[in-house]
Amino acid sequence: MKKNKIIEKGTSTFKEFKQFISKGNVIDLAVGVIIGQAFGKIVTSLVNDILMPLIGIVSGGLDFSGLSYKIKDVPIMYGTFIQNIVDFLIVSACIFIFVKLISKLNKKEEKKEEKKKDEQVVLLEEIRDLLKKKSNVKSK
Repeated sequence: MKKNKIIEKGTSTFKEFKQFISKGNVIDLAVGVIIGQAFGKIVTSLVNDILMPLIGIVSGGLDFSGLSYKIKDVPIMYGTFIQNIVDFLIVSACIFIFVKLISKLNKKEEKKEEKKKDEQVVLLEEIRDLLKKKSNVKSK
């Protein structure tokens, strides 16, 4: 390939990449992934540092992660699998509660906006009626 064609192809590819990366969806997705990662750390800490010790106290100190079964000197760590299932259920419950709380907050904001719009509509209707009355009075 000639040098000019390589430069032209590179410039074209760079323009396409620039358009792709500057789209709102890509940026929203990136922000979502970063926030999700940070939230994941919070939930993991909640599970490992607060909930699992409490569950351990209630269950008499039972720790699933140490459970295993040996088949010909190969340990099958089914306890770790059970522990991961418990962790998953707790994380899922935390996310469910978090999403419900956010949803309630959004509904409250929507109701406030709706009420404000209704008040504006009533006010505009009153103004319209007053203008109609004024124009009727002038035309008589």
